[in-house]
Amino acid sequence: MIPNTKISKKEIKISGGDHKKANRFLPYAFIAPHFFFFTVFLIFPTLYGIYLSFHTWDFFGTPEFVGLQNYIYLIVDKNSLYFSYFWSAFKHTIYFVIFSVPLLIVIPLFVAIGLDAKPWGSNFFRAIFYAPSLFSIATVALIWIWMLDTNAGLVNYYLGKLGFEAIPWLTDLPWAWVSLIVMTIWWTLGSNMILFLASLQDVPTHLYEAAKIDGASVFRRFWHVTLPGIRNQMIFILIMTTIASFNIFGQPFMATKGGPGTDTKVLLMYIQEVAFTGNSEAGVASAMAILMGIVLVTVSVIQFKVINSEDKE
Repeated sequence: MIPNTKISKKEIKISGGDHKKANRFLPYAFIAPHFFFFTVFLIFPTLYGIYLSFHTWDFFGTPEFVGLQNYIYLIVDKNSLYFSYFWSAFKHTIYFVIFSVPLLIVIPLFVAIGLDAKPWGSNFFRAIFYAPSLFSIATVALIWIWMLDTNAGLVNYYLGKLGFEAIPWLTDLPWAWVSLIVMTIWWTLGSNMILFLASLQDVPTHLYEAAKIDGASVFRRFWHVTLPGIRNQMIFILIMTTIASFNIFGQPFMATKGGPGTDTKVLLMYIQEVAFTGNSEAGVASAMAILMGIVLVTVSVIQFKVINSEDKE
């Protein structure tokens, strides 16, 4: 015989309340691990970098507060040891961004458009284009150093076979910049290509069919259907590519060592040099990094505002 057990409304209310409390805290339990690592490896280093930018410190002893002096060295004091080198490295970084970002957008976009048409072997070519993005920058640099070496490189070997003189790809201008840009395109093309492929598949096919019926050419279909259809993804890819190009470090560090002279020494290379070599000055290096971050945020906001304003017009 089953015992007659009764559950009071009060007990039901209590158990229901406990269930609601558990559900309330469940989302926080899911994000807690990510938030922990986000705080430890991003928020804390950023705040500590801002703190150090107002101090002088050589990684020994206690940081000494100097106020805005580190920023004065970089922005105002033209006689400072850091001023000319900082702005020279900044200029080289800007050069790389200006020449690389358009190519890193246009080339992957047209590759994606070609593969989106699903030609013969499209899956094979997707894999071929994407494969380099899986390599580390050290691997990429070593491959291209082997190919572009002036005396024993594969490229100059075949140029010699065709009767051309050897080109100093990594030791002379403008070839050093050409090499760095080609190396970067080869390495990152696949990542942007995949993003463009995903966005192209979201463009409604009936828009292309309507454009064809209206007699629109291939160029007009691209300009009036494809580009508006991937506008949001284009903004994201443009901003992320610009940020990545500003953060160039491994390619010139390994392939050209900043040469010839200091003509390919970019900003992150100089920040690393100031912070960790010679008379280490973590405070000045932190100030450089903060200024670079401000520039990145400013450029990203301007890009977003300009593209949005053009869309509204």
